[in-house]
Amino acid sequence: MTKDTVLVIEPDFSGHRWRYAEWAAQACVGAGYQCVIVTASANATHPLAQRLAAGNGTDATADLQISFVDPPADAGRPGLGSLSYVRFFRHFQHIYRTISREYHVVQVVVPYVDYFFYALPVLGSPFGSTPWLGITMRATFHHHEAGVRAPRRPFVNTVKGQLFRRAIRTSGLKTLLAIDPTLADWCAQSPASGAGPGAAPVRSLADPCPEAAPLDPWAAREQLGLAAYGQFVLVYGAISERKGIFELVDALAARDDAPTLVIAGAQDMDVRSPLLRALTQLTPAPVVMDRFIDTDTEQALFSACDIIWLGYKGHYGMSGVLVQAYRFGKPLIATADGLIGWFCRDGELGPVIDELTPDAINQALDTLLEQDWQRPSAANGAHLLERNTLAQFKQTLQSALLESPKLWTASECQPGAATT
Repeated sequence: MTKDTVLVIEPDFSGHRWRYAEWAAQACVGAGYQCVIVTASANATHPLAQRLAAGNGTDATADLQISFVDPPADAGRPGLGSLSYVRFFRHFQHIYRTISREYHVVQVVVPYVDYFFYALPVLGSPFGSTPWLGITMRATFHHHEAGVRAPRRPFVNTVKGQLFRRAIRTSGLKTLLAIDPTLADWCAQSPASGAGPGAAPVRSLADPCPEAAPLDPWAAREQLGLAAYGQFVLVYGAISERKGIFELVDALAARDDAPTLVIAGAQDMDVRSPLLRALTQLTPAPVVMDRFIDTDTEQALFSACDIIWLGYKGHYGMSGVLVQAYRFGKPLIATADGLIGWFCRDGELGPVIDELTPDAINQALDTLLEQDWQRPSAANGAHLLERNTLAQFKQTLQSALLESPKLWTASECQPGAATT
């Protein structure tokens, strides 16, 4: 008999997206389902795909499998196909129809629903009548009402707010999970949110990081081949201009006592050459790991480095690096913008900078390099990031998976209501 199967669909394995796919799949298996991660064939060489394939993930009887489905040839046909939301909608629809021929698909999980979320009011569900869950990571239209510093775009925010209200009423959508806790709060508190009978609940989902305990800093430096002396500033993740990397390099170049810059993560093609040129002005020489970073190396990096850089620009969503810095007890330098600034607004996690100028950055560096930084005690209660664990992530997702579809009332649309 064909097993009840949940599809986890993620076409892109860059950045942290592959991790969300894997964690979501693990939650599905933990809830008693067979699970198939579906991605594009370009990701066949990714470590996650290779690990699943080596672990019998291509066996149709395995609990956790991987399958590769590329976009249909006509996904970008003229007309609506010129819109990315529509192209991704057609891709996800094609994936669902393709995999459903082989498996008894009972639910679908979309770890990054922002691919096509705003197309839902026009096109409906890409998964027919099959129930599904989506995780949103990029919704910002409500930020000006939630106290999050972000550009004021009245027209765009109004349009996206209206589309959001209609999208959460899409047939088949059981629950919309948001790694932005302010969106779940807005849904619960704002009469204009669209919550109510016929709408999927919007619930907070803790953005997690890998479960790894900090290593001894000196042992971690030895593992990475770093000097035992000196101080290190870490820029981690998918390296693009939005990391504020060039601004940080300019600030470090202006210092006589600059710490060593460590850049770890695959670099965007348009950043690689100009960054290489910019780094020649730094002393001491930076450490650059322009590649996929495995879990063991990641653990060593966050253990060995003294300061974590979160001075991003034009980034208003959540950051897994923020959660990792918190878990490893490392101070950070954070932008005041977006959810990074919102989580760091009280300064307990490190200096928050309003602008990415050399003076502002170096003042923040001085604060951390010249003082023995200590995170304040939790006497006034645990920090909001304390709940951002992988166990909490999986528990929330499993609760949503196991709930039966029904009509929801506004009183049920509460942050964290899926947890126990």
